[in-house]
Formats: sequence, C-alpha cells, structure tokens
Amino acid sequence: MAERQGRRNRPPTTAEVLRTEQITPHMIRVVLGGTGLEGFPAGEFTDHYIKLLFGKDGVDYGEPFDLDRIREQFPREDWPVTRTYTVRRWDPAARELWVDFVYHGDEGLAGPWAKNAKPGDVVRFGGPGGGYAPDPGADWHLLAGDESALPAIGAAIERLPAGARAHAFIEVSGPDEEQQFKSAGDLTVTWLYRGTAGVGERLVRAVTDFDFPAGRVHAFVHGEAGLVKQLRRLLRLDREVPKEQLSISGYWRLGHNEDGWQASKREWNAEVEAEEAAKAH
Repeated sequence: MAERQGRRNRPPTTAEVLRTEQITPHMIRVVLGGTGLEGFPAGEFTDHYIKLLFGKDGVDYGEPFDLDRIREQFPREDWPVTRTYTVRRWDPAARELWVDFVYHGDEGLAGPWAKNAKPGDVVRFGGPGGGYAPDPGADWHLLAGDESALPAIGAAIERLPAGARAHAFIEVSGPDEEQQFKSAGDLTVTWLYRGTAGVGERLVRAVTDFDFPAGRVHAFVHGEAGLVKQLRRLLRLDREVPKEQLSISGYWRLGHNEDGWQASKREWNAEVEAEEAAKAH
C-alpha cells in the first residue's frame, strides 16, 4: 500500500487565486499562483494533496501567518479549519496549482469558498503530501473512485506511461459530470451514474464484476469510506492483491465532516485490517 507522505514541518504556503472554472455542474477548478509557490515541492506523486486553512470570520491572525503561534495565542475555537484537497495539476514553469472542488451549493466550507473565489484572493495551505503514482513496471492499472477521487485519477491517467494498460471506474451523479482526459496509456474509462443509488453502490458492483486481466496490477482506489472498505476487501481477500500494489483509502465518510472523519480514521483503518486478518484465516 502506497504511503501517503506529508511534509508536516513545512510552513504554510501562501498563494493567490488566478482564475476559476466551472468544469462540470458540481466541480469547480481553482487555479492558484503567486510568488509563494516558487519552489513548491510537488510533482513526484499523482495523489499530491494540500490542507487548505480557512480562518474564522472576524479573527485577525496577524503576520507572519504561523500555525504554532496561532495555536499558542488563540483559543481552539478560533483556530483555522483544515480541509484536504488533491492537487489536480502542478505546472512549475507557469507556477500554477490546479485544485478541483466538488460543489453542492452552500453545503460545507470549501465548496462555497471555491464558488465565490475571485482573482487576487489569498489562500494558505499546508503540504504537499502524497504517496502514489502509476508504477511503470505494472502489467496493468486499476483506478477506481467517486467524485472526490476524480482529481487524483485524472492526474494518474495523464501520468500513465505510453501504452500502459489501464481501466478506470469513476462514479458520478450523472452524465453531465463526466470529464475528458488526455493519456498516453491504453486507457478504458467506465463512467458510472449514481442516480438514486447509494454512494459507491454501482462502483463496487462494476469493479466486483470486472474480469481482471492477467498480470500484476497496480491499483488506486479512493473515495467514500464505505465503498473503499468493500473494494479493499475485494482486492485484498478475493483477488489477493498484495498491499504493496495498492493505494487505497477513504477520502471522506457519509455522515461525517472532515474533522469527524479524520478523528476516527485511524480507528476505522484498524478495524478494517482486523476484519481482513480474521477473514484471511
């Protein structure tokens, strides 16, 4: 299983909004730039992520923006709130960082921010972290996820080596949420429309019913925690895919905001691993 490496000692990066784009009805791309991105250490992985910092309205944190100082001097309820987002693309020559946001109206924190973002707006974030990129030595690649995994899946598709065989299964709400990708790989994309079905239901069924090609697979499976749990069981137990050939984790969980999910994620992972160990024996 690919290790998601963070850069916890790196101070927050300050960037500014260059432009925004509504790429589908429920996906907004915010392109960040500015001198604060000079030397930004992204590019090794296709699942790079950053941790956006949203300050509390009406609170002046002063300059320089230092999280350690803020946490020492301000009450916890005034600390900036963190939201994690995958880097869709990093262009060091243009010094542009693309971040795609799932948008569901006024729900949540980051989506509405992305919808209302204007050129010149300042944003701070930690990272990047990451741990996965398509293995050029794999016989084929499996990419599976919901909307939250789409940016990383898109980045991986664009990184595929020439002729690399890959099958991507992507669940979205409907056909107007499809996106176009450019790839040098031998790519097959299966779009799954959720409609009124539960999150992950059609994705899990499609991957379960898929006739896996022969050879060593390198798999990237991310999205809602419930669907990830089912696909992890399929890959680890039914298909007997070794951990080192998997990057698989829940990006979010139904009924939880990011704070709640991150607080319970370690325990959730331990429970899943215990279940797998019990069933393996």
